[in-house]
Amino acid sequence: MTTPATTAHSTLDLPQLVTIPGGTFVMGKAGSAPDESPPHRVTLAGFRAAISPVTNAQYLAYVVETGIAPPPFAHEERFAAPGLPVVGISWFDASAYCAWLESRTGTAYRLPTEAEREFAALGGLTGGDWPWSGAQHPLGEAVLAASAPHPPSKGCANGYGLRCMADNVHEWCSDWYSATYYAESPIESPTGADGGKRRASRGGSWRHRIPVTRINARSSLAPEFRYADFGFRVYANA
Repeated sequence: MTTPATTAHSTLDLPQLVTIPGGTFVMGKAGSAPDESPPHRVTLAGFRAAISPVTNAQYLAYVVETGIAPPPFAHEERFAAPGLPVVGISWFDASAYCAWLESRTGTAYRLPTEAEREFAALGGLTGGDWPWSGAQHPLGEAVLAASAPHPPSKGCANGYGLRCMADNVHEWCSDWYSATYYAESPIESPTGADGGKRRASRGGSWRHRIPVTRINARSSLAPEFRYADFGFRVYANA
């Protein structure tokens, strides 16, 4: 017999998760931005990551059920299609959505650590700047000329099947951001600085002059800010 909770759960558009195997990799890059140094070896346990960023349709279910205000750009046509990544999301918004989704499903959804996000973006590659082989983005000019987010497609998936890991929208991480953290980062499952003023984010941005961003590149933002190129992707333990 189906319980009311199960029925409610079945109506949710749940993220499709893939398992990322644990492993050791070199995080950061020498000779690049100062906050990417020093390169250092990091070991991670396995985890799961959503194939795509959270969409407008997925986030709308949360808005409707909880009565919170919709994202600030939801009324603009170029950001509003159901299958687009939701944008205008603060770090607090993203964290609250993860907690809500956990309450509805029993799965402990969360934001990734920077280390998990960088490792996942590699897609099984042992190194390199991009989530794909070579320097050319698989979707080419369609991404480079973007004036808004695009629906994540299989064409930009990496080796793990994760879409848009170097472009589309910035994705929040759980870590506090510190430009010097790599000099003190532990080897096992680093989780970022103990505190700070900004939260880490990763990935490219449709809004930037160069919308495709290297795997190692770090960015950050004050956790209360809501920008039209900031969204998020959910993760979970393996």
